[in-house]
Amino acid sequence: MDGFSDLNLFTLVARHRNLAAAARDLGVTPPSISKRLAQLERRLGVRLLNRTTRRVSLTPEGELYLANGSRILDELAELEQLVTKSRAEPTGLLRVNASFGFGRSRITPAVSKFIERYPAIKIQLHLSDRPVNLQEEGFDLGIRFGDVPDARINARLLLRNRRIVCASPEYVEKHGLPVTPHDLTRHACLVLRENESAYGAWNFTRGKKAETIKVDGPLSSNDGSAVLQWALDGRGIAVRSQWETEALVQGGKLVVLLNDWALPNADIHAVYLERHQLSAKLRTFVEFLGEELRAGAG
Repeated sequence: MDGFSDLNLFTLVARHRNLAAAARDLGVTPPSISKRLAQLERRLGVRLLNRTTRRVSLTPEGELYLANGSRILDELAELEQLVTKSRAEPTGLLRVNASFGFGRSRITPAVSKFIERYPAIKIQLHLSDRPVNLQEEGFDLGIRFGDVPDARINARLLLRNRRIVCASPEYVEKHGLPVTPHDLTRHACLVLRENESAYGAWNFTRGKKAETIKVDGPLSSNDGSAVLQWALDGRGIAVRSQWETEALVQGGKLVVLLNDWALPNADIHAVYLERHQLSAKLRTFVEFLGEELRAGAG
């Protein structure tokens, strides 16, 4: 069983890319981690890691050991659950990545409920301002908006979602309604700076017709919650997601504009690497998360 123990240790270090962080997780010292890794490399006869004072990186042999070793560990965990008939009570660690806004408001409370139901699972929730590379950063699951372009990644639809153009009733009363997307060029628009999307470019479609409008205004932010708050304050027109605006629209605090035009797809997916598709803990979490999000949307 030393081989499995070494493999678990190596995958933990590979996830963190940092000996000190891995040591903190295990409650041991970095030198003890380094010693175990050196013994593993001597046993295998290859170098698995390139070490610096702050980080480690994987050699080609290390990449191969991680990819196949992670699959073996997943299959072993699945086998143990089958043997012990504990599939109803999955165990293990899940590392989950989500955006700040959606992660705080929807994923965090869902994780809290999930852990109450499945106490044998541990979850590390990492919120970020942009999506992370699941493989490079060692995450099991990512929550993503829109289309999933990477064919190497599996995706499960969690919640239908659309982007809407919206403003407060006070703004509309004062400045009027835009009738076409081009009318937005004459309005104060609240621009979100995020990811690699073109700054201030809003893309509309209606049937086969497509328009890209360059918008501008006095306020912009890299935080969607700030943009939404400014829209509620009557400072301009914003593009936000249905999941965060639906209750505000129903309550009369926001007005939907240009409703006959569509913006890029914003459906919410759980994405995960193909090697994880049979993991009981991952499957259980994804199914639970989808149920929670759909119930909240209802």
